[in-house]
Amino acid sequence: QVQLVESGGGSVQAGGSMTLSCVASGITSSPYSMGWFRQIPGKGREHVACIYTGLSPLIADSLKGRFTISLDDAKSTASLQMDSLTPEDTAMYYCVADTSDTRTWCGWRERDYQYWGQGTQVAVSS
Repeated sequence: QVQLVESGGGSVQAGGSMTLSCVASGITSSPYSMGWFRQIPGKGREHVACIYTGLSPLIADSLKGRFTISLDDAKSTASLQMDSLTPEDTAMYYCVADTSDTRTWCGWRERDYQYWGQGTQVAVSS
């Protein structure tokens, strides 16, 4: 059973940066995908970024240039670097992982991921 533990959330002022990390335990082999979704208050969850082992990451179009994702395959740890944050980035951020062999790229839909973390809150003040 895969378990995901997020860390790095908190409060930051607009224009600042923050890094979220997610450690996956129970992943025994590659390839696999890890990524992040977020849920803004009053809205549904949206894809933020994902990465498939050995491939280039996929970043939501609206976040390109500000958000980057990386994966340490040996440690099964995904990191989300968020720069130039705005109050509109305030959300609960969820780490996700997919270890199935149904695709050879990382998905951008909620149903593409079998495993979800508990979430970490990010609050950006103006």
